[in-house]
Amino acid sequence: MLCALILSVCASYLVYRAVGERVTTGKPQPTSTLVVASRDLVVGTLVRDADLKMAAWLGPLPKGAILKRDGLLNRGVVSAIYEDEPVTDNRLASKGSGGGLAATIPPGMRACAVKVNEVVGVAGFVVPGMRVDVLITGLPPGGNALDGAKVRTLLQNIQVLSAGTNFQKDQEGKPEQAQVVNLLVTPAQAEILSLASNETHIQLVLRNPMDTEISRPPGAIMSDLFGAARAPEPVPVDRPPSPQSAPRVRLPAMPAVSQPAPPSLYTVEVSNGSVHTQARFVRPPGTQ
Repeated sequence: MLCALILSVCASYLVYRAVGERVTTGKPQPTSTLVVASRDLVVGTLVRDADLKMAAWLGPLPKGAILKRDGLLNRGVVSAIYEDEPVTDNRLASKGSGGGLAATIPPGMRACAVKVNEVVGVAGFVVPGMRVDVLITGLPPGGNALDGAKVRTLLQNIQVLSAGTNFQKDQEGKPEQAQVVNLLVTPAQAEILSLASNETHIQLVLRNPMDTEISRPPGAIMSDLFGAARAPEPVPVDRPPSPQSAPRVRLPAMPAVSQPAPPSLYTVEVSNGSVHTQARFVRPPGTQ
């Protein structure tokens, strides 16, 4: 039994050494060297030489990986790069475009600044990269003031580019902070947002980035929230037409009025000797 125990221990040791050598021999060796970030790089940052370093990479290279530092300096970051993460070409702006917010705007799109309330801006609910819906509140044109304000979903699934603080002046001329969010929109959506920000109150609501379905909510009116009946529709008032647009009306022709016939006269001649005189008389109507 002692000999069997000694033999089993020796066999186990030999098997352990053999397996360990195979694992060590099969361990992948560094295949290449690529450029990685030496610190966290946020969106809009201009790449400096101190932000990059070379590191060994095991296995296949990531798609778009950069192997040399040449041409990386002063390029803007359009997608966040974390420390020791490979720097890829699709996370950097094109050469010469610079950094900041402008470098993150794709061709054909616009960055539209929207002022939001303190709860949305300061509490951190809206951060770059998130998706939001834009709601507007106000009295619609032609609406009845008795119904109150109406809420409507204006835009859906809009990407947030940046969120920060802007300084503006209050009624007394003193500077105050205003929360500003930059949204990535099309030129047509930028016009809609510009008009809405001047005429209505804008509210942003978060949505799941994976939820891309466009819903069609009917909107809500203040009178509906309290269960009150809506105000009746105003009765249209007929306005007198303007002289230019009024149709021309022909008056009926007046009946012709017959003029009375002139009175007929008859003459009576009187002879008295050598003296002759005449007298004229009006003939009565209906006589011959």
